[in-house]
Amino acid sequence: MLWENRLIGARDPFGFRPLCLGKLGDAWILASESCALALLRAEFVREIEPGEVVFVDADGPRSLRIPPGRPEAAQSKAFCIFEFVYFGRPDSRFLGQNVAHVRTNLGRELAREHPANADIVVPVPGCGNWVALGLSEESGIPLEPAFLANRYIGRAFLKPSQPARDLAVRLKLNVVADIVRGKRVVLADDSIVRGTTSRVCIEALREAGAREIHVRIGCPPHLWPCLYGIDFPTRKELVAANNSLSEIREFLAADSLGYLSLEGMIRATVLPASDFCTACYTGKYPTPMPSEFNKSIMKPDRVHLRREAFDLVRNKTQRGYL
Repeated sequence: MLWENRLIGARDPFGFRPLCLGKLGDAWILASESCALALLRAEFVREIEPGEVVFVDADGPRSLRIPPGRPEAAQSKAFCIFEFVYFGRPDSRFLGQNVAHVRTNLGRELAREHPANADIVVPVPGCGNWVALGLSEESGIPLEPAFLANRYIGRAFLKPSQPARDLAVRLKLNVVADIVRGKRVVLADDSIVRGTTSRVCIEALREAGAREIHVRIGCPPHLWPCLYGIDFPTRKELVAANNSLSEIREFLAADSLGYLSLEGMIRATVLPASDFCTACYTGKYPTPMPSEFNKSIMKPDRVHLRREAFDLVRNKTQRGYL
């Protein structure tokens, strides 16, 4: 927040989302990711702690903490582990770890848990690159970047409808057929949410002549929606929440499917399991949640409030108040 001559940054008591402090000359900077500081050639000072509020003015930064008597201050940490899997940029540091390094560790753990007889490892461009690198290094299977990515297409799983997501993936990825023709392929990706990207990628690899396709995913199956500020699908849209592993494999039309275990994912971070929120995998939310709560719960209220505001302005205009 900006307030007159102050810059204010606050992080929730659980630390769900990241926040860090940087400095550039005499200027202080608050950013959600350290990569923003690197792009400005600013110095990374530290991460803002859960429950900390930072005020920056002419005298520099000072911090306030949520009072110890507040109930939320007594709760444990709940850092979002999906920051390491997907959300964080590879060149960022999060919880003292480089995101790209952790993602490579995810691939190494994946290769140990789900070995595959294959000729090449092909990453889904983006976050899948680092998982594929670790998988390739650990397994000894050569890494081949067979997909060409269109950088101007956004993240497919955030698109508002299934046709839009399918089209986004088709526009985003194209296969270099000579790399995969006749090969046994390990398709490596960071996660499967709805299954849109993976299914379209497998179709493209089949059309390009891949002989076998073994899908390896660098996190466990997503079974529950995120209710802490991420526009995740509802549970009925999550492919793993409504299908067994064999059904997901059939849906994807893959020869085999392997997800990294929860334990393997946490090992890759080299941090304690108690530091993380893993609710999207386990359904164990760090805060109490009403059973009817979902990401769209406020939408009807917003419509209602907009209608009330419109009526208020109309009435005041008719009466000559405005």
